[in-house]
Amino acid sequence: MVDADALEQLAPVAGADAHLIDGRLVAGNAMLEVINPATGRAFALCPDASQTDLHGAVAAARRAFPAWAALGFEERRARITAFADRITAAAGELAPLLTREHGKPVDQARMELSVAGHHMKQLAALDLPEQVLRDDERGKVRLRYHPLGVVGAIAPWNFPVALAMHKVAQALYTGNTLVLKPSPFTPLTTLAVARLGADIFPAGVLNVLAGGNDLGAWMTAHPDIDKISFTGSVATGKKVLASASATLKRVTLELGGNDATLVLDDADLDAAAAGIARSGFYNCGQICMAIKRVYVAESVRDALLEKLVARVGAFKVGPGEEPGMDMGPIQNRAQFDKVKAYLEDAVRQPGAQVLTGGGVRAGEGYFIEPTIIAGLDENVPLVAEEQFGPVLPVLTFASVEEAIGRANNSRFGLGASVWSRDEARAQDVAERLMAGTVWINRHGLNESDVPFGGMKDSGYGREHGVLGIRSYQELQVVSRPAT
Repeated sequence: MVDADALEQLAPVAGADAHLIDGRLVAGNAMLEVINPATGRAFALCPDASQTDLHGAVAAARRAFPAWAALGFEERRARITAFADRITAAAGELAPLLTREHGKPVDQARMELSVAGHHMKQLAALDLPEQVLRDDERGKVRLRYHPLGVVGAIAPWNFPVALAMHKVAQALYTGNTLVLKPSPFTPLTTLAVARLGADIFPAGVLNVLAGGNDLGAWMTAHPDIDKISFTGSVATGKKVLASASATLKRVTLELGGNDATLVLDDADLDAAAAGIARSGFYNCGQICMAIKRVYVAESVRDALLEKLVARVGAFKVGPGEEPGMDMGPIQNRAQFDKVKAYLEDAVRQPGAQVLTGGGVRAGEGYFIEPTIIAGLDENVPLVAEEQFGPVLPVLTFASVEEAIGRANNSRFGLGASVWSRDEARAQDVAERLMAGTVWINRHGLNESDVPFGGMKDSGYGREHGVLGIRSYQELQVVSRPAT
């Protein structure tokens, strides 16, 4: 909620000023401020959904479900593809709005929108056939997959459009209807994108409501929502799971990570430095599967750091609207304060070496310099926790066995990577790392046809690929005797 003075100074953004409920654009009775992280000041208002709004959206989704499920994969694919094409076509127009509410450079915002459309089409192209488990003298057993019903999707703020649209594509393609909640930090572009799909889908199939934390809690507890797909923090994911348990909702949780990368003594150091710089600092380090801990063999430490510092030190940091920026601000004040605290604590540690960066930019906005710190201990919060920002610790190891043990000694298990010119050696290390995805000689590739999710506290279930998209369906066994 905002006060009267704020209402006089701010206004909703045209095209992003309404929820999409039952095929109609619905203005909110209450409003939320949206902050530009490059200034730290509110620049717009967006509607804040009420519990009544949610009930209306869920009821509309429930009404629309039987007919949408009956359409079949081909027709649903065609609708999703049409929606994806509109998003891609509007990428240039919508990118400045995404930059303003998120902070990322405008070319990266444009890429996010384009990639969102691309991934939607890939997900809706997956083949999801029935399966015959057996057909012999004992009889025939088929495995069929039904849509679940109404899916509630809760999207994060780091890639607000792309990660939301992944959920849209998976839920709708499998015959479910959807209620989508964007993050209250980054709701505007998602509302604008929803408007693009309003006339593509039958009323009630796609519903998009902006709102604060209360809306998410109402969704996870709602008795007529059959599944929750949530991407966000570990702490919130645990609350989602607890709330959903009361109605035995199906739940997919894509949570945080503290991804380790291991640079072995035979690695291509130029490739490793380039990959670490890109993965660790793209999107201001605000990626669940970003590299967040670097372990490098002692014998190549100095050579790697020289290359890595040169790359990271050359990054241009500033408001995303300005041309040529590599990195914008941290997206919101709470995350800025968290990363700043990790940085300040790390710098105070005995033996800490700030190799580049290390500061918070004076003036307005949530800017932290891209930073590399060496000489830290394993129990320092910057190493042990998920910083989700542009501050990267580099540690050394004497043996590969030691490195594997230290990398695995974490409550997180989303991603990991290993760099080595020896394929067999790299494969052996990769298979011993406790992470949902392990990359070799790269880090962070996310493909629509490949399942993605984490071990341990990093997740519950998978998204993407046939394995992930099946989580939006319910398995049915059809068994008959032999004829």
